[in-house]
This record gives sequence, C-alpha cells and structure tokens, in this order.
Amino acid sequence: MSAAAIVQKKNYKCFKSLEQFYSGGPYSVSPDGSFIACACDETIKIINSSDASVKSTIESDSTSVTALCISPNANFLFSSSHSRQIRVWDLSTLQCLRSWKGHEGPISGMACDASGGLLATAGNDGKVMVWDVDGGFCTHYFKGHTMVVSTVMFHSDPSKLLLFSGSEDTTARIWDLTTKKCIASLQKHQSAVTSIGLSEDGWTLLTAGRDKLVYLWDLHDYSFKSSVVVHESVEAICVIHSSSPFALCLASYVQVLEKQRKGKGIQFITVGERGIVRIWDSNGAVCHFEQKSSDFAVGSEDNRRGFTSAVMLPSGQGLLTVTADQEFLFYSPTETPDGLNLNLNKRLVGYNEEIVDMKFLGEEEQFLAVATSVEQVRVYDLDSMSCSYVLAGHTDIVLSLDTCVSTSGRTLIVTGSKDNTVRLWETDSRCCIGVGVGHLGAVGAVAFSKKSRNFFVSGSTDCTLKVWSFDGLLNDGDSSLKVKAAAASHDKDINSIAIAPNDSLVCSGSQDRTACIRRLPDLVSVTVLRGHKRGIWSVEFSPVDQCVITASGDKTIKIWAISDGSCLKTFEGHTSSVLRAFFVTRGSQFVSCGADGLVKLWTVKTNECIATYDQHEDKVWALAVGKKTEMLATGGGDAVVSLWHDSTTADKEEEFRKEEESVLRGQELENAVSDADYTKAIQIAFELRKPHKLFDLFSQLCSKRDAEHQIEKALSGLEKEQWHLLLEYVREWNIKPKLCHIAQFVLFRIFRILPPTEIVEIKGIGELLEGLIPYSQRHFSRIDRLERSTYLLDYTLTGMSVIEPHTEEVVSRSGATKQNKDSNDGRLVEFQEEVQEHDAVEEEVKISSKKRKSKGSKDIASKKKKGVAYLNVSTITSEA
Repeated sequence: MSAAAIVQKKNYKCFKSLEQFYSGGPYSVSPDGSFIACACDETIKIINSSDASVKSTIESDSTSVTALCISPNANFLFSSSHSRQIRVWDLSTLQCLRSWKGHEGPISGMACDASGGLLATAGNDGKVMVWDVDGGFCTHYFKGHTMVVSTVMFHSDPSKLLLFSGSEDTTARIWDLTTKKCIASLQKHQSAVTSIGLSEDGWTLLTAGRDKLVYLWDLHDYSFKSSVVVHESVEAICVIHSSSPFALCLASYVQVLEKQRKGKGIQFITVGERGIVRIWDSNGAVCHFEQKSSDFAVGSEDNRRGFTSAVMLPSGQGLLTVTADQEFLFYSPTETPDGLNLNLNKRLVGYNEEIVDMKFLGEEEQFLAVATSVEQVRVYDLDSMSCSYVLAGHTDIVLSLDTCVSTSGRTLIVTGSKDNTVRLWETDSRCCIGVGVGHLGAVGAVAFSKKSRNFFVSGSTDCTLKVWSFDGLLNDGDSSLKVKAAAASHDKDINSIAIAPNDSLVCSGSQDRTACIRRLPDLVSVTVLRGHKRGIWSVEFSPVDQCVITASGDKTIKIWAISDGSCLKTFEGHTSSVLRAFFVTRGSQFVSCGADGLVKLWTVKTNECIATYDQHEDKVWALAVGKKTEMLATGGGDAVVSLWHDSTTADKEEEFRKEEESVLRGQELENAVSDADYTKAIQIAFELRKPHKLFDLFSQLCSKRDAEHQIEKALSGLEKEQWHLLLEYVREWNIKPKLCHIAQFVLFRIFRILPPTEIVEIKGIGELLEGLIPYSQRHFSRIDRLERSTYLLDYTLTGMSVIEPHTEEVVSRSGATKQNKDSNDGRLVEFQEEVQEHDAVEEEVKISSKKRKSKGSKDIASKKKKGVAYLNVSTITSEA
C-alpha cells in the first residue's frame, strides 16, 4: 500500500467503558438477576449483570450509602445512607418518591417482605423497625438488641408473620409482627451474628457468625437443633433449595447420607475470610465440597481478604459472591465423575484502583491486560467486559506490562513490579513461567521484541536496562530468566522502553529529560535525544520511518531522527504532562494522552491536532493501540477503562446519509412552497434549520389574507425546543431594520398563540427577551416619529389647498373657507405643541449622546441629514 492510499483517521468514538460501580458495602440483586444495585460512595449504580455496564446512576446524597434493597416486583429501590434518611426510588424514572427518618444511627441492613408492602430496617442503634412502604410510617418498633443489628430477614411464607434479626451482641431474635413482640432470643454464638438463612420448608432457622459456627434452630418451639463447625469466620450463609442446580449435583451425596443417617439434612453454602466456597450438609455436619484454592488473590496471613457476602441467584443462575476487594464472582455447579465442581463463570470488578498500564492480548486482540495499583494483573474479555482471570504472583504493585505472541504461538505477558522483579506469564495455563531477579529498584518499563519475540527489555529506577532471554525457557520450563546484557543508561528513573520493529535498537525515556537509543543485543549507545525540559514519560519507534516519538512532562511531543538525534517536529496542545504517545495509520498519525485527562489525535505531516476527546476525569496514564484493528484503550486515575474505535468511515456514511436526507427534505420544502402549503413548508424549514427560508415563508404569508390562520396552524405543533429556536430567529431578524417588520409580525403571532405560563417555561426565555425588548422599543419609537411627521405633511398639503375635506352636506365657499382656516389653525397649534414636545425629547437625547462615543462617519452623516430635515421643518413652520 502506497502512502497516498493510506486513509487518514478523522475521528475516534468511545463505544464501551468499564467504570467503577462498587466501592464496597451494600448491594441488592434484582428478582430476575438481570441487574444489580450497588453502593458506589455517595451514589447508587444500577449495572447489568451480564457485562457490568452502568445502566443508570442515582445521586443519593452527600454521605455514603449504608443499605440497599430492591422490591420483589423490581419497581422500587430502597436505600439509606449515613444521613439516616430512608428513600424510596422509582426504578423506571429514577425519581425519589418519598423519604423519611426513623433510626437514631445509620441503617446497616434492609429487607422487603414478599408482598413488597413492608420494609424492615436494622440500625446501628440496636433497633429493628418495620415501615409501610406506601405511607412511609412505622408499623413496628422493636427494641431488644444491645449492639448493632447486622442483618434482618422476613419469613419466606407470607402467612407466617415473623421477622428475624442478627446482631453484634451475639444474639439472634425472632419478632412476631402480629403481637409486635420478641418471641425468642437465640443465644448460642460467641461472636457477632453475620448472616441468617431459612430452610426450604420454613421450619428451620440457620444462623452464622464469626465464631466459626453455624447453628440450626427449630421454629416450632424455637429450640436449638444442631451445630456445624466450619473452621472460619462466616460472612454469609445460603440455603440450597431442591430446585437449585446445586441440589441436583448433590443428589448422590444426599442419598448416601440419608441411608446412613436415616434422615434428611439441610444443604447450605458458607463463605468467609478464607475466600473459598464450601457446601455443607446439616445431616452429620458433613462438608460435601470445598474449593481447592481461592479464585482471587488472598493477602498475607496477617492481612487476609476473603468473601464479604454471598447470595443465591434466582431461576437457578447459580451463586454470587462478593470479595473484600470489590469483585463480584458468579459461580455455577457441574457434576463430574469425581464429584461436584464449581465453575467461575464471570468476574465483575467493581473498582480497578488507578490504572497505570494496559495492553491488548491475543491474536485477535479480544482481551485486555490491565495493571492497576494492586499486585495482580487483570485480564478482561472485551466482549463481556468481565475479568476473565487474574495473574497473581508479585508481592508489590505492578507498574508496567507488555504482551506478545511467540513464534510458537503461545500468548505471553511480561510484567514489571515495585518488588524489583519481572515475571513472564503464559495465558493458556494462566501461570508464571519465569521470574527475573536482578534490578535494584522498581521495574517501571518492559517491552517485548517485535520480530524474533524471544527476549524482552526492562528498565528500572536503578537507572539500568536489562535484556532478558526466554528462548529456552519456553521449552524446558525453567523458572529463572537469564540476563543477556545490562547497561547503566540514565541518571534518573526509566519510565518507558520501546524496541524497533526489526529488533536492532532499543529506546528508553527517563526522568533525566533524555531518551537514549542503544543497539541490541549488546546495548551499545547509538545516540542521546536531548531537548525536552522535563522528564520523558513515553517513547515509541515509527513503524515505517527512521524516527522516534517522545512524550514529556513539558507538555510537548517530539519526533526525532535516529541517524543524528535531531528534533524533526514538536507538537504542542496538551495543557499538562503528556504521558503516552503511539503511532497509528502506519506512522502518518499518532495518538497521545496526558495528565490533563485529554486524548488527542494528531497528523504528523501537518502538525495538526485533528480531534480532542475529554472522556476521563483524571490523568490518563495508560494507552494501548491494537496492532490489527488499531482500536484504542485508555485508562487512568479515574479507574475507568475506555475502548475506542475508528469512526471515520462510519462518520462519512452518516454524513452522506444526512446530506441525502437533507436534499430529499429540501425538495419536499420546494414542493410545499409551490403548492402554497405554508404549514408544511414552515415545519420542514424548522426541521432543516433554514432560517432564511423560514423568513421568506413568513414574508410571503404577511401579504396573505388568511396569514394569521396559516401561521397559527403551522406554529401550533411546535415543541418547547422549537419555540426557543423560533424566538432566536426572530431576535436575529429584529436587529436589522429591513427585517424587523417580519420579526414583529411573527412575534405578535407567537404571543397570540402561547399563553404567558407556557412562554415562561421556555428554556432561556429571559435571555431571548432581553435581546428582543430594546430593539422592539427602538422600532416603535421610529414609527411614532414617522407618524408625527405625517402631521406636517397633512398641514402643508392642506395649506396649499391640495387636499380638501370631504363633507356630505353642501356648504357655501366662504363658510367652507372659514372652516378650513379654523381647522388649519387648530392643527397648526396642535402640531407646534407636538414639535415642542419632540424638540424637548431630542434635547434630552442630545445631552445623553454626548456621553457616548462616536459611532463613525456613517452615523455622523445620517445625523447631519436628520439635522437638515429638522431645519426644513422649522423653516416651513415659520413660513406658515
């Protein structure tokens, strides 16, 4: 493909985003499992369960959300925050229907009964309250707990009016809604009661706590039945019903136990601090299933992070668990010859921390590897935007990564971390196949070779570059990476590394404001690029030319010649540090991002910034460019991952379609004008945004007898936005004296059609009226002066006997003459009084005009003409 055949990109569009939707705390799953309401700091995010896309955002108040609950019919959402305000939201309109307060402290839990008419709230004040949803008043007020009430639940059978609650005072209580009393206090736990469950038949209550025990209680007489030791602090318990897929997979286990123990037990799931899912049977306290390892990285023994909550999804969709690091894990069971297996179907990450680097992954680039401010690398499926898997192994934050497909077809990831090591990962096995140790500082940059793809280069805060070989590693499986070459390259931290397309050169950018180009594999210095005034954050080789692009903290981007290290071009446009810059369109364009939160598309030849995108709210640290599709991915300090695709072709097609539609509509407009169908013509002119054509139509209507009727018919169907647009047109017409009579004509009709109440509701009406009133007053003053001047013309013509009054009765010539004289004398007196009044007004105008600046020779000439006119008037008056 020749350079002339390259199609320049004109625009990118963000077609998908992965943003923060959960900051920990409460959440609620819809009855059908299609969406989840999540607490995200002071807001509530409604997300799709399938791809974590945010459907809507509810601004609660200025305090963090503490409790959430979705009604059984999914019409309403109940929420509460640290302000203690209970709110009812309509999920269709996202409007707050009603709100009230009741507790003396924040609300820690909510539950809705099966009918959706009652809402139970558990408070930090130790109280449990039941509310009428429609009326917003308290129906039950229960006191008894001495500490924070952590959980609350209605009985699943609507005929049994019972309410269960668990508290940090180590007790669980059963409340009778009929008698409004506590009918049982269950005191067995030695620690806080964290979760409550109810058997399928409704006669056994299960309570779990942080004392590593699950207790079963008989609801016939509220007596203790049995206990299960689970060996971990339990955060959530879920009872398995007979219709659940878990029950079908456990059928063989259950049958054996029923024969051995001669009884049917209750199967339930527990999750807690260990971060694993376990399935139990109360018949003998047997553990049917236990995960061999956690599906997310558990911290050190002193700082364990596990599950914080779990819920059984409706309609047999499986199990949803929530981790301490804001991840939603969706599980489904499968039956295997060896027993039960638990599959992780989907992982939705609620919060990504600050994103520092990312790269596309795989031959088809359907995955995205993301490094955030955590010790793991998260790999996302771009179709579902769910986290497919996590690469855990580093002991400190991952700062940089790169991806490639080896010559043998294996997809590899290399990562550099703050723990001073580099790690090589294979995506098929999802495990680390090599560790490189040798740097004395954090590894801030890594890059794979482009051609041979059997080595990579790393740069560190120890100011050195190292070349690592993994050619033999892929074959023998050795876990140690070998250093082929090393060199001290800079005086300060190395921020970025790039390898030439032919693997002959490597370029490194540093905080010492220089970029060094070295020959591979021995790292012999070739040239040093000097010219930036601050540290260099990004370097990249051109795919076609012998040049390098650098992005710096001095807000500029430079292109350098490799041969002599001279600066070829400098690009300015960012308002803050430029953090990344990558070539696109075969090196004829490039994309940059910076600390100003902007993403920019540039053309190298013209030094022109074609487009600027303000999608992020914080620094954009990471920018990835797809090698095949040239799709973009950006991420930064706002924890948002945005995907962009080239929309140049689509924009051209859309522009052509609009132009074609405009031509057809224009023809309809001309046909309507030729048919004298002014109503249709005015409506089409509005749709096409043609003010000049609209003015011509109104001008033609002014001369019609039924103009008022046709204008009212044409304008009666306008919406508020169109009324605003019409008033804008009228305001522009009203400025010009040649067009003002049409503007006043239309304005009069508008005020005849619209009542004042509707005029006030038009957006921006105040500003429009401020532009209409002064010019309207000026036009009416000019008409008034013109009308007064006609009195002089009448007097002059009458005095010259050019016109005579018409009378029905015949009178004598002398009498007529006397009558005309008296009439002329009276008109003269009247005219002289008006002239005196007019002179007084003109004198005031002259005094005020002295304070103004001159308006130019044209205005002076017009004033002179007016002065001559007034002189002629006074001369004629004196002669008369």
